[in-house]
Amino acid sequence: MGDLGFDYTWYGHACVQLGTPGGRTILIDPWFGNPKSPKRADAVERCDLLLVTHGHGDHLGDAVALASRLHPAWPCIHELSLWLARQLPGGGDAVIGMNKGGTVEVAGVKVTMVHADHSAGDWNADGGVPLYLGEPVGFVLELEDGRRAYHAGDTDVFGDMRLIGELHRPDVAMLPIGGHYTMGPRQAAMAVELLGVKVVVPIHYGTFPALAGTPADLRAALDARGLQAVKVVAPQPGETVS
Repeated sequence: MGDLGFDYTWYGHACVQLGTPGGRTILIDPWFGNPKSPKRADAVERCDLLLVTHGHGDHLGDAVALASRLHPAWPCIHELSLWLARQLPGGGDAVIGMNKGGTVEVAGVKVTMVHADHSAGDWNADGGVPLYLGEPVGFVLELEDGRRAYHAGDTDVFGDMRLIGELHRPDVAMLPIGGHYTMGPRQAAMAVELLGVKVVVPIHYGTFPALAGTPADLRAALDARGLQAVKVVAPQPGETVS
């Protein structure tokens, strides 16, 4: 494998698929209904490990339908696990409730939940108030060969990304760059510096006009911070890179 050390497919927005060295398929924030995705959720044939960073509809997306059909292991924040137990067949027996700082090993992959600086929840039409599904999080994944990938979820840059770097030593960071709802390229470049990663994969951009940050903007922001050696990997939606 190349710069990443695993197979990576971006389906637009924050929806990504990882193919691990051990042959596992991981889906993160599976909103296949986003306007950039070339694939629909009903065409997804395999998912061993499912992760959702927070309860906004553009991240929870197709997760419940996929979990109902494919039955992956699903580690998630505690409050989301309580809700899923009432949404999934069998009471969500493949759901693993956890919280920030915790690590579980499932499908041969170690999953550590870390902080994200954002909001969470979505509109509950029946109740007339927002539905709270737990705080937003990020995930550090340690794959079967020891390589570590960090999916930040929706977040602004925050100083404790340095702690994530020191504690978990991610090799690759998947960071939002669109702006408006998350950090933009300038903040993402600072996040790269705090994390100490050498490879960054931009996500959560280009879906709508408000998400205006681009990989070229990220490249320029990294160069402005003296991080010319950092590799930016930015495939097109549906393209697989490794």
